[in-house]
Amino acid sequence: MLTVDFSRFPLAPGDRVLDLGCGAGRHAFECYRRGAQVVALDQNGDEIREVAKWFAAMKEAGEAPAGASATAMEGDALALPFPDDSFDVVIISEVMEHIPDDKGVLAEMVRVLRPGGRIAVTVPRYGPEKVCWALSDAYHEVEGGHIRIYRGDELLGKMREAGLEPYGTHHAHGLHSPYWWLKCAFGVDNDKALPVQAYHKLLVWDIMKKPLATRLAERALNPVIGKSFVVYATKPHLPETSAAAGPVAEGASESTKAPAKATAKSGAKAPAKSAAKTSAKTSAGAAK
Repeated sequence: MLTVDFSRFPLAPGDRVLDLGCGAGRHAFECYRRGAQVVALDQNGDEIREVAKWFAAMKEAGEAPAGASATAMEGDALALPFPDDSFDVVIISEVMEHIPDDKGVLAEMVRVLRPGGRIAVTVPRYGPEKVCWALSDAYHEVEGGHIRIYRGDELLGKMREAGLEPYGTHHAHGLHSPYWWLKCAFGVDNDKALPVQAYHKLLVWDIMKKPLATRLAERALNPVIGKSFVVYATKPHLPETSAAAGPVAEGASESTKAPAKATAKSGAKAPAKSAAKTSAKTSAGAAK
């Protein structure tokens, strides 16, 4: 289950991609299938080892095109082990709500993103998240849990302060908000409650089969109760000074250049059934 919409955030084969706080690797796997050179980074060593196994399995199964590469590594989001301007694309999905120094994380992402590069940030949406917090303290008062709820304009402001230029937003996973409300109402660790079990089966079926009815339902629900808020942005190019300009350089250059366009790769290979099943169960039943 992807939160980033790659029709709005296209990748070109060979793009250098950092999936920061990759978790189980869902976005990293999709980027790998699309021919990118992917680095999946997370501080959780157990998850990174699992992601590395899946990368190896995908390569063996021929799910990634020639020229694609994938690396899974442990790392600290506040001290990324990469030089400046290392990546064309950075994705950070459902991570920033966990980190006290979110401005520090944004600064590191901007540092390793090349000028003209693109970034996708997703966080839990304010309204549905407030309901979860109201229904259950255990939902957020846990080690490594959610420490803040973002308003959309707050996240956009922080991204602009970090030097990014947002160019698009949307909401995702409208079908998933009721599931988490049920989880919070019956107990976040209580997977045996019948309403929770029934809704979980619905979500797994939806992810696996993608029937038209639920696709239309989610499209209608996303603007109203979409679980995630997604922002796409670019890192501006450095200003260019005209060669003919004097010391004052009045009106000598444009402040930014238009970001380079990336073309989405069409016909991306569908995931193997085993990988899709694992992803469906993980997406429907677990939260970071």
